[in-house]
Amino acid sequence: MISKDYYQRLLVNLYIAIDAVAANRIRSLLTALGIIFGVAAVIAMLAIGNGAQQEILNQIKLVGVNNIVIKPIVEQKEEKLNEQANGKKEKKKFSPGLTMRDMRSIQEAIPGLSKISPEIILETNVIRNGLRRSAKLVGVEPAYFEIYDFQLAEGRLFNPNQLKNGLPVCVIGSNIKTRFFPTENPIGKNIKVGQHWLTIIGVLRERVVSETSISKLGIRDFNMDVYAPLQSVLIRYVNRELITAEALRLAGMQSRGMVFNNTAASSESEQEKKNYHQLDRLVIQVKETEKMQSTAEILARLLQRKHSDMVDYEIEIPELLLKQQQRTNDIFNYVLGAIAGISLLVGGIGIMNIMLASVLERIKEIGLRLSIGAKKSDVVQQFLFEAVMISGTGGMIGVVLGITLAFVVSSFANIPTIISFSSIVLSFGVAATVGLIFGIAPARKAAQQDPIASLRYE
Repeated sequence: MISKDYYQRLLVNLYIAIDAVAANRIRSLLTALGIIFGVAAVIAMLAIGNGAQQEILNQIKLVGVNNIVIKPIVEQKEEKLNEQANGKKEKKKFSPGLTMRDMRSIQEAIPGLSKISPEIILETNVIRNGLRRSAKLVGVEPAYFEIYDFQLAEGRLFNPNQLKNGLPVCVIGSNIKTRFFPTENPIGKNIKVGQHWLTIIGVLRERVVSETSISKLGIRDFNMDVYAPLQSVLIRYVNRELITAEALRLAGMQSRGMVFNNTAASSESEQEKKNYHQLDRLVIQVKETEKMQSTAEILARLLQRKHSDMVDYEIEIPELLLKQQQRTNDIFNYVLGAIAGISLLVGGIGIMNIMLASVLERIKEIGLRLSIGAKKSDVVQQFLFEAVMISGTGGMIGVVLGITLAFVVSSFANIPTIISFSSIVLSFGVAATVGLIFGIAPARKAAQQDPIASLRYE
């Protein structure tokens, strides 16, 4: 059991240490500089790292955690040059493109899918009351709003009758409302989208999308989109699966050799590059994250068979991209943490050096304490208290400086920062521990002094 006398001696040693630090305020502050900047660096760097991680999580919500995205592309070709020189021409394969039949085949053949959302995206203009603005018309089904977690600000989404019969209705983004209906309720009003008038039945809540998300992940500004039932877009705007008279005329002219020279090459090039895909995107949500890769492989084989071995589509797994970004962010945090840790280490070494110098300066004081009855443990406690006080005070100043730096970076550099309580506790705890560890050697050196030799020391 620890006696009352031990606590009294401990308290006396603490008072002596406080007096010693207060008597040398400038030197103590300079000693703590390493700790101050080390702690500030830890807090600021972790705040930047946490902010970047939160930004990535927001991107995950926008893209969809378990989503597989299928996009149509121009056919990728491969041929041997010698066969081309000999006049041999590989027989052209036919692919129907990405269509609703692909969606139905995927639903029937692949288990473990949560939702599937076909999309048709058209660049168009929105017109009302003499104002015209470029925008996107997106043909969707209800699953689209569930996959991307869209919330209604007012109105409603499409009902089964509107979806089945392709009625001229739409749901608009928040920026469309701001520009075309700044002072009135848009519900029930008509707006001209492309060549057709659509009745507005709903307005979506604003989605905040950063420039980083738009550039790196290909996420468009949802707030400027107009959403119509998929069937409405197929009936009233475009259905690329339908064979038109113009396409048949061009195909007949090319087969009879009626298009010559550069005109033939140009027409063929335009015909090849023309978008023949009925759908512009097909988003598939998988129930279990662990099955994302295997599901993507099955999708690739199924589409390859249905598209006659033509590679006119690409399969993207946004989760893989986001995981890579998360890995990069973790490495970034490790590097910054290592730099901040080195700063704390340097600060600890500085404390040890100054405390050792202080021992040499205060040999007479140490000898006097030992000669009037102080124990060696008292001297050890005194110098340990001084080291911990210096590092602790430096830690508190560093916490304030680190929080300030995080706010400054967030305000002026437009970088998101999140200050966590755990980072403050961690950095301050490390600072106090560093002071304790690096204060042991000077404290033991002070306690080993011979009282008689110390009193004679000049």
